[in-house]
Amino acid sequence: MSEFINVSVVKKANSYFGGGVTSRTIRFPDGSKKTLGIMQPGDYEFTTHDREIMEILDGDLDVLLPDAADWVQVH
Repeated sequence: MSEFINVSVVKKANSYFGGGVTSRTIRFPDGSKKTLGIMQPGDYEFTTHDREIMEILDGDLDVLLPDAADWVQVH
């Protein structure tokens, strides 16, 4: 999906890591929501209670998943 249609966007940004990572909440007509985020180059450790799916639109990401021994590059 390259475009979200008929959605509302919460203007207030969620800001993490001193502004290195920001996101906006997008709400869909069916009540579901997603976040649209931007990550500046840097080292970040995320913790979540729920499973998350991240779609990388531009750039590369080196990821070390819990209990993994090796880093994986995601394009």
